[in-house]
Amino acid sequence: MAAHHKTTHLLYLHGFRSSPRSAKALRMAEWVRSQNPELVFACPQLPPSPAEAIALLQALTADWPSQGCALMGSSLGGFYATVLAEWPGFQSSRVVLLNPAVDPARDLAKYIGEQTCWQDPEERFFFRAEFIAELQALSTPVTSTPQRLLAVIAKGDELLDWREMQARYADCQIRLLEGSDHGLSDFDDYLPELSEFLGLD
Repeated sequence: MAAHHKTTHLLYLHGFRSSPRSAKALRMAEWVRSQNPELVFACPQLPPSPAEAIALLQALTADWPSQGCALMGSSLGGFYATVLAEWPGFQSSRVVLLNPAVDPARDLAKYIGEQTCWQDPEERFFFRAEFIAELQALSTPVTSTPQRLLAVIAKGDELLDWREMQARYADCQIRLLEGSDHGLSDFDDYLPELSEFLGLD
């Protein structure tokens, strides 16, 4: 199902303890360079504070057009992308969610304290107790136009419950994978389908 408008801007949101150096983020950046170099691609390093992350994304996309934007978010980034899908600038956007976090306020409560980045254990940050309330404040219903969203959900996800993801995004388009894993190590297999859905071709 092709996008209604040619996509000119793509925002990729990484997950908790991740970065723009994640395998999927790097693969998307590489895909844009080789397949659609005119596409504006942004994949910012998100601060650990959800409120600061949202403020950063608001500033980053403030001058983006109201048509032609698309979102891709992984895990916690998928939760953020679900929130952004209701923003004025993204209300007509196509959104791809990769194993999206359903209730990060609940799931991340056990990570309060010092954490390391998956891609570089030398990189450390502090996940504060008040960030849980910030996540709770962001909780949002899935968009009123759910067909704009495509959730890629792996039954083999070792961190999140695929049934919970499937239930939350039941009204959206769902690509349910029989195996795979939380990081979608087989991401390349789905890239053509996801690119077509987002109108990136």
